Amino acid sequence: MLRAILARDVRAHPRTVALLYAADRSEHVHEPQAGIEARTRSGELVISDRYLFSSLAYQGLECGYEYVFGLNAGFPLPECLIFLDTPIEVCQERLSDRRKVELYDGAAFQSRVRDAYLRAIEQYTGTGMAVSLVDGDRPAGLIHSEIWKILAGMPISGV
Repeated sequence: MLRAILARDVRAHPRTVALLYAADRSEHVHEPQAGIEARTRSGELVISDRYLFSSLAYQGLECGYEYVFGLNAGFPLPECLIFLDTPIEVCQERLSDRRKVELYDGAAFQSRVRDAYLRAIEQYTGTGMAVSLVDGDRPAGLIHSEIWKILAGMPISGV
């Protein structure tokens, strides 16, 4: 359903979208055998893109931050958050390779989303979560190297 909404094939109220993202996150976190909680309890390292900060940024703009914060308040914080901070112009250039423009791809909205991400991240300062802002306006190899340096202390095997 979320993919259809993002592709603009289905219309939904912004609160419905926020609820769908929170429900999807709940499945990813709490699923008994393969969820994030089960995997971390068994000693696995879990890497996720976007997670709850995405909802706080995107849905928070459309539904109000407090509403979205309430939907996501029970989810565990990551140990390490890496935010690829990329200028909007660069993001728009990279998005131009897509065949279809998605719901949230416009430059004006993306500018507001970036600011909302930074506000959400700032709210969690002092929680014990390590936060790294990585300059996303560089070649992929440099970004890759920086991320591996950040993750160097994490329990990653087989790499």
